Amino acid sequence: MTSMRNLTFLIICLSILMSLCPLNSAANSASTSLWGKKLEFKGPPCLWQLHPEVSVPALTDLSICIRLKRTSTAQWTGFLYRSAERKELGLEGNNANLKIWLFGKQYQVQQEVSLKKWHSICLTWSGKNQRLKVYLNEPTVKNLFFYSDDAHQQLAENGTLTLGVSHSVHPNGELKPESGNNLLGEIGLFRMWGKEFSAEEVSNLGCADGDVVSWDLQQWKYDCPPVPDSNLTCGWSNYKIKMWVTVTNLKSPENCSLGLEGITRNWLVNVFPNNISVQDIFVSSQRPTCQVHLDEDLAKMSSRVCEKCFGCEVYVSVDPAADVKTVQTDISALLSTNFSFNFLTIEAVHDSITVLPAVISPHVTGPPSTITPSLTTSERGLTESTPPRPPKLSTTGEPVDRTVTVVMPDQFFRVNLILHIRGILSKPTDIIKKWLQQKLETNNTMSVVNLVIKEGYIRSMGEYTGLLTPVSKQNQYNCTFHVQEYHKDNVAKVKKLIHSALTSGYENISFAIQATNISIKHIEPKSCLEEDISSLYGRYIWPETFPQVTAEMGCRKPVSNRAYRLCKLDIETDTTSWDYPNMTNCDKFATVSDISNITVTPDNAAEVVDLIQDLVDVQLSNNSQLSSSELGLVMKKLSEVVDVSIIEPKVGVNIVNIVANILLSETDVTPVADIVLDLTDQMGNSMEFQGESIDIKSPALVLSMINVDPDEFSGLTFGVSVSSTLSPEIFVNQSFVSKPLAETNVTISLPAEINNFFPPGVRNTTRVQFHFYGTPDLFQDPYLINEVDGNWTLHSFVVSASVNNSQVINLKERVVVTLKHEETRRSKCVFWDFQKYSSLGGWSSSGCETQNISPHQTSCLCDHLTHFGVLLDVSRDPLDPKDARILTVISYLGCGISSIFLGITLLTYLIFEKLRQDYPSKILINLSTALLGLTLLFLINSWLASFSNHPLCITTAAFLHYFLLASCTWMGLEAFHMYFALVKVFNTYVPAYLLKFCAVGWGIPLVIVGLVLAIDKDAYGSSVPDRVGVALESTEQFCWIQNNIFYYVTVVGFILLVFLGNMGVFIVVLIQIKKMRANKPLAKSRTALQDLRAVASLTVLLGLTWSLGFFSFGPVRVVMMYLFAICNSFQGFFVFVFHCLMKENVRKQWKAHLCCGRFRVNETSDWSRSVTVDVRNKKGNLVKSDSAHFDKTCSTRSLTPPRNLQNIHTARWQ
Repeated sequence: MTSMRNLTFLIICLSILMSLCPLNSAANSASTSLWGKKLEFKGPPCLWQLHPEVSVPALTDLSICIRLKRTSTAQWTGFLYRSAERKELGLEGNNANLKIWLFGKQYQVQQEVSLKKWHSICLTWSGKNQRLKVYLNEPTVKNLFFYSDDAHQQLAENGTLTLGVSHSVHPNGELKPESGNNLLGEIGLFRMWGKEFSAEEVSNLGCADGDVVSWDLQQWKYDCPPVPDSNLTCGWSNYKIKMWVTVTNLKSPENCSLGLEGITRNWLVNVFPNNISVQDIFVSSQRPTCQVHLDEDLAKMSSRVCEKCFGCEVYVSVDPAADVKTVQTDISALLSTNFSFNFLTIEAVHDSITVLPAVISPHVTGPPSTITPSLTTSERGLTESTPPRPPKLSTTGEPVDRTVTVVMPDQFFRVNLILHIRGILSKPTDIIKKWLQQKLETNNTMSVVNLVIKEGYIRSMGEYTGLLTPVSKQNQYNCTFHVQEYHKDNVAKVKKLIHSALTSGYENISFAIQATNISIKHIEPKSCLEEDISSLYGRYIWPETFPQVTAEMGCRKPVSNRAYRLCKLDIETDTTSWDYPNMTNCDKFATVSDISNITVTPDNAAEVVDLIQDLVDVQLSNNSQLSSSELGLVMKKLSEVVDVSIIEPKVGVNIVNIVANILLSETDVTPVADIVLDLTDQMGNSMEFQGESIDIKSPALVLSMINVDPDEFSGLTFGVSVSSTLSPEIFVNQSFVSKPLAETNVTISLPAEINNFFPPGVRNTTRVQFHFYGTPDLFQDPYLINEVDGNWTLHSFVVSASVNNSQVINLKERVVVTLKHEETRRSKCVFWDFQKYSSLGGWSSSGCETQNISPHQTSCLCDHLTHFGVLLDVSRDPLDPKDARILTVISYLGCGISSIFLGITLLTYLIFEKLRQDYPSKILINLSTALLGLTLLFLINSWLASFSNHPLCITTAAFLHYFLLASCTWMGLEAFHMYFALVKVFNTYVPAYLLKFCAVGWGIPLVIVGLVLAIDKDAYGSSVPDRVGVALESTEQFCWIQNNIFYYVTVVGFILLVFLGNMGVFIVVLIQIKKMRANKPLAKSRTALQDLRAVASLTVLLGLTWSLGFFSFGPVRVVMMYLFAICNSFQGFFVFVFHCLMKENVRKQWKAHLCCGRFRVNETSDWSRSVTVDVRNKKGNLVKSDSAHFDKTCSTRSLTPPRNLQNIHTARWQ
């Protein structure tokens, strides 16, 4: 029992010891190494971030390398390291640029990173030299120098690091991923070092792992696992091994004093094979025990004489170079086995082994920094902070040209006095200035500066009892100035000299001067501090300068000239400040890239805009476009101008002209589209102008700002008319106008409800601004081609409206936007959604209703304010205009002729009762009725659509849809009846046979149209037709189905289903007729013309010509469309020809009732009686006549009609 208690106690003690002396519990390098693996970023939620327990030290020098492959054209992020306050270091990009984040600022490098290809990108930073170098696939891409007020800038310590995604840090320290520019691609071999590598060192880095952040799982926290990639294998020779080693002596106590480095070297030499040679060994962090044998029994543990535990860092060389992953696995396996010699047992703590590729083997004499057991990275590699810049140095490092006497600042005195002057002086200020200089500057030891003279009141000389005689009047002047004393004599002495000089008056024949109330004060102004200024002339770091001393620097351009700047002493406050630089001798920069050196201030904002405009004009005159880096610089500086200053109209005009010129060039503005839109919106809100409104116009961009009175606001309408030769013309109406303004290409009308969204405050602070964009370049949505309802493209101008400091949404009274477009296709109203596609932006139709008011004009009813446009469906290639006109004429002509002859057909069968006593004739009547309704509605559709009445258009479209479906249904019923009459005849009576046909023929279309209206009545509407139909190429407005899903399901699908059934019946019926004719010898004498007529009659009756619409594509498209238009628009005429004109019994009825004289046929003739004789006497269910003369006594129903009955039906289609 006692032994058990002792064992329990020992285990508890060992546990406590382990908690006090924790070892590295991470997995060893063989299992946690990321070498030969990559990270795949296919979208959220994949997030790789630096482990919270891994800390990055503050670095003044650093190097970072990453391998990256892009699989998408979208903007991307390679990595981002940030502190709580700012982005410290990051790599982003798009198709044309690399974007580097450094100390909170972004810098662009014009360099393409191509798709689907691995790229090696390295960044190096030197704080001492203020230099950033960027390497792409090893060659130097850009060598950038950055100057800062803080020459000691360093990478913030303990920041957050993510790969493939940007992020922010919540105040509570939580890392939050950001969307919008996440990488779609792959990342490998991310490493970070605490020194700046040279270009040669970067090219030789190869597989070397980072000493600050390494490519190992134990340093990362992640949501998606790494993926092996055989293409990322890397062969390397130099490795660094970190581990904890335990040495145990079981016999001899004297062996406990042996050197640990020698023991380790002997162990490794014996363990490693010949191709692994040990270079350097450093031992540190000794402990009494490593406690790796917790499962050993007490007896064995008590037999140990001594035990040592220590950390060591070993540098080895592998020859020949081998794959990193393989070397890590092999070395970890070799070190994980026990090794014994001379009664010593040596063992590496398995979980502490880390094998990393090293830059070089460090041949140093001192030990490395202590190896800590936690995940914290080593802080080795820190460089010394940059020494402070010496005073009085120019930006070139050369001393400022100053005489040796200016070692300490001069002495300054403030003097106040009253001067009395007798006499008349034409220029009293010049006389006073000259008198003071004569009195104080005679010995060149002091000078008068900052003289201020104020004229006092005039009084009689009799009031003055001094030197002057009261002969006339005198003038009094209050004078204040500074005296700058160079020799720095005793202050009291200098004061006495100044007072003595000023009290001695002056008199000549013309005037006399006398000083009174003299006050002299010694002041000690401070020097003007060093100031870094970037301007149109470049960047200048003006050194610290004494008061009233002019600093001098070499011009950036030309370098032979000089620039000057005075450290001015203010006469009012006796303090110093920098005066404006004198850049008279210097030239302005002449390229767009040079504007990166400009610091925009409220004072130089207008000048900066002028310079940018000149540079952009020059650049675009020499080239067709700006590069991506130049474009980024221009937009950045213009944004800074808008941010720091209040925009005057003249400046606003220049900014609009700059943006318009860029839009009209071939420059790709997609990467900066959001910046441009934000720039114009912010500029419109901050512009100051006289009056209620101001318009700024250019060919590609128009801005209109209107200050409105909320109390009097009743709506606002804005319109733009565009001419090919002139600038756009603007129309504004101070009311809501629902219809487009005359002669305008764009009209947008704001309802009175907008008043509810005006910001509260003083009157006339509410501003409504309208923007018109003459080019679509800023609104590129690459995903439009993937829309399920068509291939859409922007085919209109873009117009926007906004209210300052307000988001206008969910309006009950709709905003009306009317846009013209040249193409006559199916259109859709959309707005630019800035949040779509992870904040990349894209077109959306949510909240907007489309109303087509003419073939070239679309009206949009939207419930919010933003940027609006019209998309057109270009999924079908347009026909040649000539073909389109011809097809339109054929369609209208054919439908007109068909309507006339369908009416004649109906009248014929309705008037002459003998023609409609059988089922086929009654089915033909219903089919003719449906076709007549279809053709008549088609003819008047465009006329009804021209009223622009939405409910009327919905009604017209619904009826047109109904009669089209009814026509197809009756064609299908005709085929159904034909099949059962000629092929499969049953001996079963079918009650209410025709009534059931009517229920199907007219009921099914009614159900379909009713469902469409119930689901979405706006599925019907007005547009330019481009559907399969007789009006396929009409350019007039047309009321029809607007929803693709409804169209393809209820029209295309329905017609296809009927066509397939009718085609099957057509084939079967032809076969059956052939069999019937074979059994009749007399039928064999029929001619080929008669057979062709029979086929044509069946084709028209079954509507097989509608199938031509399904084959109108490819090379035969135009031919098929002509055939489609002719066959289907003239279908009613063909029905009349085959079923009236060519039917002998119909002609006989015409002759019997409509003709006179010898052309008239006696109705009681044998022929007329024979028409229905068989029908009256034979008993067949499907051919049973509903005539009142039918033999009601017949009770026998034959399953198969007699042969002569089949002959009757066969004769109908022959």
